[in-house]
Amino acid sequence: MISIDGPWFQDEHGRRLILRGVNLGGSSKVPTRPDGATYRAEGFFDHRDVSFVGRPFPLDEADEHLRRLKRWGFTILRLLTTWEAIEHAGPGQYDLEYLDYLTAVVRKAGEHGLSLFIDPHQDVWSRFTGGDGAPGWTLEAAGFEIRNLHATGAAFLHQVHGDPLPRMIWSTNGQKLGAATMFTLFFGGSHFAPNLKVDGEPIQEYLQRHYITAIEQIALRLKGLPHVVGYDTLNEPSSGYIGKRDLTAPPGPLRYGVVPSPLESMRLGEGETLTLDRWKPSLIGMRRVGREVVNPDGLRAWVDGAACIWREHGVWDPAGADGARLLRPDHFSNFGGQAVDFIRDYYKPFALRFAERMQSAHPGAAIFLETSPGHGPPHWKPDDPANIVWAPHWYDGLTLFLKRLVPFLGIDFVEPRFTMGRGNVRRSFARQLDLYRQAAEQHLRSAPVIIGEIGIPFDMDEKRAYRTGDFRRQELALDRSMEALEANQLSATLWNYTPDNSNARGDQWNDEDLSIFSRDQQADPEDLDSGGRALDALLRPYPMAVAGDPLRMQYDRCKGVFEFEFRHDTQVMEPTIVYLPQRAFPHGCRVTVSDGEVTIDNTKQRLTYRHTASRRVHSLRLDRV
Repeated sequence: MISIDGPWFQDEHGRRLILRGVNLGGSSKVPTRPDGATYRAEGFFDHRDVSFVGRPFPLDEADEHLRRLKRWGFTILRLLTTWEAIEHAGPGQYDLEYLDYLTAVVRKAGEHGLSLFIDPHQDVWSRFTGGDGAPGWTLEAAGFEIRNLHATGAAFLHQVHGDPLPRMIWSTNGQKLGAATMFTLFFGGSHFAPNLKVDGEPIQEYLQRHYITAIEQIALRLKGLPHVVGYDTLNEPSSGYIGKRDLTAPPGPLRYGVVPSPLESMRLGEGETLTLDRWKPSLIGMRRVGREVVNPDGLRAWVDGAACIWREHGVWDPAGADGARLLRPDHFSNFGGQAVDFIRDYYKPFALRFAERMQSAHPGAAIFLETSPGHGPPHWKPDDPANIVWAPHWYDGLTLFLKRLVPFLGIDFVEPRFTMGRGNVRRSFARQLDLYRQAAEQHLRSAPVIIGEIGIPFDMDEKRAYRTGDFRRQELALDRSMEALEANQLSATLWNYTPDNSNARGDQWNDEDLSIFSRDQQADPEDLDSGGRALDALLRPYPMAVAGDPLRMQYDRCKGVFEFEFRHDTQVMEPTIVYLPQRAFPHGCRVTVSDGEVTIDNTKQRLTYRHTASRRVHSLRLDRV
């Protein structure tokens, strides 16, 4: 059982826990019936008649996958679900078959000794705005005609665009009309669209009430299960238009494809045809590569009889000399004469509401807070709910976006700037992750930190490794991220483990391919390691349970040297446990300790270290034989 003590996770013996886990799984974003893989268009818009039963895997495959994850040293799962999976049929209509299925998966994880927390996942709002998460009827409640979103530039959909899909183009949807409007309504509709109501209920209350009540259905089923640690508030919550000071400027810095400004998006949504710049990424940044006509057929993003929400609220008027006039440039950046702050004014009130409901349904549950990449945590006060975890995401952004490893180059998101030199890149990665711990100390009263997502694309270099079987480039990339975690003694759940990943279609969603497992790499189904990707970098020693406070951890994969130091807690009587993967030490290891004694169980891949009371700080070193 995992609990929280200051900045640490701990077990029932008081040992500090460094959690290693995975997101399970990437294809849980899309339904199983009909097959919702984003390259498939069939039945896409029939959004009420779907099923997510079988995500992340059929129940008859559960034991295989969970045994594999346990063997690989993982102790925790970030288990994906979506609002759509629970409430796709309509407001208040819950998919009981799916809820029963998800509960069975959770129980199976417990049988295998795996803890977990629930991730109500979303990316750029919904499958119908180019991502996943919210049911289709939420867009309809706001007045959108979901069949026209792609054509009007309100979203970029794989299902409509077809193949080939520009890499990472999905991420630009966050600032397009569909997703940006929905997030604005979800978090700030009462301020920015007060006249929009659904059956007499303000749109913000309508959306938040349905979302929270849907996730509550899971909490009510899982309460009392000791291996269920808690609930994430919402994956990468976006601010939408909230805080936008210039509605005429294209969003940045990610300009990829056609990137309309908020005002241009609103004009397109009302049926205008515009010719806009088209952008493409390169190693030196985004560059303009041409112009493109958007919405040539003059379609509207709104249902017949409904006008643009933002036009109706006086933000803009289509009657200007150049086709549109901006009437309220500060509509989204100012409310009641005060500048708005998304995290303080909108995300935190939602998080407080979510925490109260989840902890009421599931007493003792931890609440995993996260904001969108680039944003810090909310400021948590002493009288705010307890049992809080900071769960931000971090990626090696250059490798992720380019699907290519440049060993001597990285992006420092703090500055922001490029970092040159292999050593500088590794130090930069470690420094960036350290800032998450500092943020938790400063704003969340020293809450524990778990990096909720971190990982690499395995389809780098045009999928060369799938043709050659050589994953050394992926190992180098993964090694850099894992070293950054180790430098900060941070817990993390890797993105991701997708049971139905394939070389051809990756994680079945927008051509992403970050799964550490694929059937297409599985030569021997009887071997649990078979199918694993970049295992030489993935399977590495780490202290699972520590009889005190971790101080330093380092693993040199090439040399096969692991070093660890901790300061013991005199109240902890149980020993320190280290994961000792056979793959990292195939012929055993030479163990050097500062004091005490060590025992090794090769079958369980565990090293047990019992320190003495003769010193406060203890060290352990493993050298590959």
